[in-house]
Order: sequence, then C-alpha cells, then structure tokens
Amino acid sequence: MSPLNLEKIANALPLAWKSTLLGEVGPAHIKVLRMDDMSYAQEVHDYNEGLLVVSGCMMLEVGGERVEVNAGELYIAQAQIAHAVLPGSHGCLVIIDV
Repeated sequence: MSPLNLEKIANALPLAWKSTLLGEVGPAHIKVLRMDDMSYAQEVHDYNEGLLVVSGCMMLEVGGERVEVNAGELYIAQAQIAHAVLPGSHGCLVIIDV
C-alpha cells in the first residue's frame, strides 16, 4: 500500500464534516475529513474517539469547557462524554474509532 496524503484526500471530499474511511487497524476505523470553520453538533459515543488534527485547529466544547486542539495534537474524546465542535475549527482531521 502506498502512503496516504491526508490533506489531499480531505480536500477532495465533496462535503466538509463528512468523513471517508481510510482503513482499519485491528478493530479501529481510521477516517479523515475536512473541517470548514462551521460548528458540528454535540455528540456522544459508546466508545473512545481519537481526534488527530493534521493541519489547522479544532475547537471543542467538552463538559462546558473549551478545548483547543492544534495541528500535530491528538485529543481523546472519552466514551459517554458529550463533545461538540465550535465555530472556527478548520483544516484536516483524522478520526480513530474503535
């Protein structure tokens, strides 16, 4: 398999905030998407979710607190904890779901 250019894949997606599956590693699904300054509604999962910012910045609200995740940083959204994306988030995001 050839290396994947994450930003190129994310930028080619027709819609922001609509991920595409890159592959699986064990039980984990690895997805990529493009963030576009818009917010994304609060959600809760029954699994931990890894949010790896490849480029740009992701602004989250978790438990009433603002969390900034910058390029090169990984945030783990804990299972059963609500999190929402705030306006101003932009760039390329990799999501790791188990």
